[in-house]
Amino acid sequence: MFSKLPLPGFAAPLVVRLAALAAACFAAAAPAQQKFDVSVPWNATEFHSLNAQKFADRVKQATNGEVLLTIHTGSGLGVKANDSLRALADNVVPFAEYAMFQNTSRAPILGLETLPFLVGNHDQLKVLHSFARPVWEGILAKNNQKALYMVPWPSQNFFVNKPVTGIDSFKGMKMRSFDKLTSDWINRLGMTPVQLNNQDIVPALGSGMLDGVPTSATTAAAQKFADFLKYGYNTNHLWASNVMAVNIEVWNKLKPEHRAAIEKAAKELEPEFWEVSKAEHAKRVAELKERGLNLVPAPAALVDEMRKRTRPLWEEYSKPMGPEAQKIIADFRAKVGG
Repeated sequence: MFSKLPLPGFAAPLVVRLAALAAACFAAAAPAQQKFDVSVPWNATEFHSLNAQKFADRVKQATNGEVLLTIHTGSGLGVKANDSLRALADNVVPFAEYAMFQNTSRAPILGLETLPFLVGNHDQLKVLHSFARPVWEGILAKNNQKALYMVPWPSQNFFVNKPVTGIDSFKGMKMRSFDKLTSDWINRLGMTPVQLNNQDIVPALGSGMLDGVPTSATTAAAQKFADFLKYGYNTNHLWASNVMAVNIEVWNKLKPEHRAAIEKAAKELEPEFWEVSKAEHAKRVAELKERGLNLVPAPAALVDEMRKRTRPLWEEYSKPMGPEAQKIIADFRAKVGG
């Protein structure tokens, strides 16, 4: 009588085949992951970069690990800050976080917040966004992308090499500018604009080419302005907001439930990110003071005079932005006064 046990040599192949079949079934059942790169021009420690990473983590959680975003800081994907809108529009990158005012070549109204002394504080900025955001989102849509969240940079300041007691203290100062609008209002305040890229500021301070820089406490701390400048005045002379956006073709290929989860994550995180921005100012002010730079609120009379001198630029620069910009400014001023 023959044994009913498997013949030698048959058991192992059968086990292998069963294991392979099980693995194939598991692979078929496991959700497919979609992985996307996110272009971020700021360095890894900037709060906007940290916000982006938190958003990526929330997206992973909200989609049960099926949508994975990889944050590439410091323009690691080769996309410069002022090329971000174009790169996203052309699907060079699927996701990007960038400053809108640095991408105004396709739509000047993206720089509306930078009109000098238009917006006085975060609360007023929220009012401006309530009027401007639908327009901004429409512009991004025309450029083949969808806005997910928008977050401002912190409060702005003048960092200078001597005390400021009034508007005449600024006379003749060589002040950094970054575009024509900045240069125009710096001129109106009696200073001499020196247009420089961000990476050239510190060498210019070291050589005496600059007497001051208008910027956030975040930038001042990161670039160690306290080694060159000892005074700072919080003026809120302009505001600038960043957007996290996704290429629309990439967006439309996502599952509906994933799109809903990502939108929900963005909506929930945006107010938190605004608070991070506000806290960032206080944090960096403390750092600057520890390094010997005295940063204080600018006297109200000084800010009023600066606003008075630069106010004509609102109309001059809003005209090229189109009638929508002028309506936004009118509605904003009616709401906040002034």
